[in-house]
Amino acid sequence: MTLQDGGPADPRRGYARGRATREEILETALVLFGEVGYHTASLREIAARVGISHPGLLHHFPSKAALLEAVLQRRDDVDDAAMQVDLAQGVDYLEALVRVVERNAARPGIVELFATLSAEATAPTHPAHAYFERRYAEVLTTTTAVFEQHRAAGTLRAGVDPASAARRLVAVMDGLQVQWLLGADSPADRVDMAAEVRAEYLAFLA
Repeated sequence: MTLQDGGPADPRRGYARGRATREEILETALVLFGEVGYHTASLREIAARVGISHPGLLHHFPSKAALLEAVLQRRDDVDDAAMQVDLAQGVDYLEALVRVVERNAARPGIVELFATLSAEATAPTHPAHAYFERRYAEVLTTTTAVFEQHRAAGTLRAGVDPASAARRLVAVMDGLQVQWLLGADSPADRVDMAAEVRAEYLAFLA
């Protein structure tokens, strides 16, 4: 295949264009899923916002469930990469969690997506149900292990159960997201999610 001027077509341009379109679809879906939830959001609305046809969107993501899975995976990839950098630099795991919260405060779409979908996904039939089950299990397992390390080191407050501390910390993180979203109309009084999460985990330590 050649261009109109007779030169060879550059397949890299098509690949780059397709990659850019895929990224735009993911960003748009992230926002819409956060705004109205998975069930209410439509692929046609996402395609319209991106400026492509419905069949054009299906070329990249064959179903809404596949798109949701890609959005959630992208969110995890971004958070995990940043957290791994923090841990590699010697940041404590609990403080690295606070940094995740700090970064999310600069990305309201991420916070809204998580708050909306995690509530929807309590239904076993929701396509993200297994994802959230797995995610909570992994976070609780890792955080419990960290509190157990503190107990072994003598830096966990007496009487604190590591598993309970992990569950309460995760619950505080999730609840703060809802409070933070509700405070969008009064930014001066908006809850400082990172500061509250830090205060919660420090309360468990000796």
